[in-house]
Amino acid sequence: MLKAELLVKSFGDLKVLKGISLEVNTGEIVSIVGASGAGKTTLLQILGTLGKPDSGNVWINQRSVFSMGEKELSRFRNTEIGFVFQFHHLLPEFTAFENVCIPGYIARSTRKEVESRARELLKLLELTDRLDHKPSQLSGGEKQRVAVARALINNPSIILADEPSGNLDSRNQEELYRLFFNLREKFGQTFIIVTHDEHFAGMTDRMIHIRDGVVEI
Repeated sequence: MLKAELLVKSFGDLKVLKGISLEVNTGEIVSIVGASGAGKTTLLQILGTLGKPDSGNVWINQRSVFSMGEKELSRFRNTEIGFVFQFHHLLPEFTAFENVCIPGYIARSTRKEVESRARELLKLLELTDRLDHKPSQLSGGEKQRVAVARALINNPSIILADEPSGNLDSRNQEELYRLFFNLREKFGQTFIIVTHDEHFAGMTDRMIHIRDGVVEI
């Protein structure tokens, strides 16, 4: 469902990605691992269309993402790709419920559909009693579960997660890991996860090792 071919990316004289190719199937949970500076986050940003490669391309559900115009790509990103980041990026002035709803409103789904889906997801993630709490009133684990619900609100084809457990204690890390596998079981969700956590990486269906901008075979 996702294919990347010969991705090259440089920042000035520094060549970060040196021709990376990979494929991920529907329903797979794949981890991307490697040392700091290996190019993992840059690769994830390009796979998520948050950045563009100097050369190469990405296909999601057989659609060439970098052949799209900016508006079309923005709509595609909003509806087909969910993002989970290490530091949550929840909007502090909005409640948990409102944070989850926002991408649905942007996608122009009806308010009734969006709010029903948000409540369903927050209930699934055991956050029903936190709907009206703002991020400052939530624990780290609760914030990350809100971020996961937000990523799922538009029923995306794939979720990309960048060090999602990096800011959590060991108990919340384990809960997050179980959550990803439960979501795959319930929704058939596909995940690509950048992580330094070798324990978590070892639980995923497949590890992709990045070293100095290339995939280690």
